[in-house]
Amino acid sequence: MKVSLIICTYMRPEPLSRLMDSVMIQSKLPDEVLIIDGSTNDDTSARFRESGNNIIHYHKVPTEHRGLTRQRNFGINKVASGMDIVAFLDDDTILEKKYFSNLIKAYESLPDASGIGGVATNENRWQPKENKEYDKNAFYALENYVVKESSRNVLRNKLGLASNVLPSLMPAYSHGRTFSYPLTGDNYPVDLLVGMSMSFRKKVVDSIKFSTYFEGYGLYEDADYSLRALQYGQNYLSTSVKLEHHHDAAGRPNKYAYGKMVVRNGWYVWRVKHPQPSFKNKLKWYQITILLTGIRFLNIFTTSERKEAFTEALGRTVGMISLIFNKPK
Repeated sequence: MKVSLIICTYMRPEPLSRLMDSVMIQSKLPDEVLIIDGSTNDDTSARFRESGNNIIHYHKVPTEHRGLTRQRNFGINKVASGMDIVAFLDDDTILEKKYFSNLIKAYESLPDASGIGGVATNENRWQPKENKEYDKNAFYALENYVVKESSRNVLRNKLGLASNVLPSLMPAYSHGRTFSYPLTGDNYPVDLLVGMSMSFRKKVVDSIKFSTYFEGYGLYEDADYSLRALQYGQNYLSTSVKLEHHHDAAGRPNKYAYGKMVVRNGWYVWRVKHPQPSFKNKLKWYQITILLTGIRFLNIFTTSERKEAFTEALGRTVGMISLIFNKPK
């Protein structure tokens, strides 16, 4: 199988260089690497425009193609003919050496796969279930493995607002769990793939493009795309396709804009999967959204990042109010 790798980047030359170092020592190199740069300066282009490597193709996009979803679509249009898989990576990731060879093996073993995502090992919190004593603040959905719940999920459990479905599957009221799967080497069927490490068969990217509804930073554009990709097959998370994800603050929106996106874009992808939810599921979606907003307001007093907590909570509040008058389409 031939793999085309698309890396969309914005003002992150250092993280991108670290990622490319890990790409070029792979046991199986991708057949082409498309760097799609939306930066407003030339720091990235100075490093990659004249790479001297015939599999690396650098593209500095014009203003009208800047932004994550537009850059992804720009990259798709540059994919060479004859490719079988189109892979996407965030520019702040670092790959394990067998990333692409294991990705190809996963596709070969899963003929019904529409898309396959990888696992960030440095963010994986699953542990072998060794203690026989039950922990009410842990998630036990997988045999022999357990993961500690976040404080917000503990609270949702107590209020009867938590989901009991497996991670990366979207409940009828959305707000599912997103903490990946244990590093067993197995492949798990999922609805949602994460943009830091996702891939699709070429027939999928030839048929659907990333939605320009998700402007700029594009929060949840990966969820929207992977949900629409389900019409072509099943999505999987492969725990043998491993990398590290080192969140880089450069290029991220301010917390007010982020908070507003969380609510409005979250509503949007919920309706992509469940366009006509029942009244009960609508009520539950809003209850959880209000609860999570309240937690962020509470973080003003419980964390040192008070300004960030306040502005994000304010953005979430404005996002909720805006749904009354102007729902996303």
